[in-house]
Amino acid sequence: MTFTETLRKFVLDVAGADLCGIAPASRFDKDDPIFKIYPEVKSVIAIGFRILRGAVRGIEEGTTYYQYTTMAIECLEETVMPCAAIQVANFLEDNGYVALPQRKHQHFTAETEETNPEILHDYIRYGETAEVQMNVDDAAVKCGLGEKGLHGRILCDEFGPLLRYQFILTNAELDANEMYTPHLCDKCGECVKACPGKAIAEDGKVNTWQCAAYYAGANGTKNPFMQPTAYADFDNRLDIIAGEAKVDKELCGKILDATVFYPPIGKGHAYRSSICGKACDTACYIHLEEKGVLTKKFKEKFRKRPEWKFDISDFDVIKK
Repeated sequence: MTFTETLRKFVLDVAGADLCGIAPASRFDKDDPIFKIYPEVKSVIAIGFRILRGAVRGIEEGTTYYQYTTMAIECLEETVMPCAAIQVANFLEDNGYVALPQRKHQHFTAETEETNPEILHDYIRYGETAEVQMNVDDAAVKCGLGEKGLHGRILCDEFGPLLRYQFILTNAELDANEMYTPHLCDKCGECVKACPGKAIAEDGKVNTWQCAAYYAGANGTKNPFMQPTAYADFDNRLDIIAGEAKVDKELCGKILDATVFYPPIGKGHAYRSSICGKACDTACYIHLEEKGVLTKKFKEKFRKRPEWKFDISDFDVIKK
């Protein structure tokens, strides 16, 4: 067994990852952040973890919501994946190689015109205050974890878009995975149609401010916690509640400050409770399952009944 084979076995059997991908550093552009983070890097190891279908079911049924944010995001990002990455890094260093775990820092973005919908908006640091970090989606593709779908999510054969990942940079020269030949995303547009805030353009470009507002539950027709008098101080409140408002950075902040129907999971990591549960990913997953292209099979289909929705007239109770 080669060292790469031994490493892969460790990643999957000991560290507990669902997927392991490896890319040579030569696949990355010379100005890629990985070379600023670790100039001597020779290989990039990706460790992938599934998002449990069960964690998404509560939002699908409109019954329980905290499980998605806690088990599908926070637990993976803050506990499971970092612990696994450290185990893999320890394995590499026990074998004489340097290893540096890398994760997406949820609170930092170099793009001042973008935001991260998963994090409380006033906890995010922009531009010059952002640390140098990897482009994790690009690295996932280069490591052979999956292909990029229309709405920018990484799709893999096993779990579709229900996947999260972290990385280890190392000076070990390892045998690489082949990159995906794109075959999953057929540009069906289900992700575009599913967004409760119309945050995804037909070409897949995501307005992250629009996304942030509706990720947190600004669409009352898909939010069982919203009171009929929500957003009473907004002139366009029914447009907001119906998912028809055009949301920029300023309006997003105001909407999020007023979206107090369901509390954030915790101030410690500042994850915002997801009410939409990334409806785009759910729609993508359902489409891929219906096509029969996912290799991880289940005994029942994910969507068992017509999608539920409240009527916008339920919120038309404020007369001015």
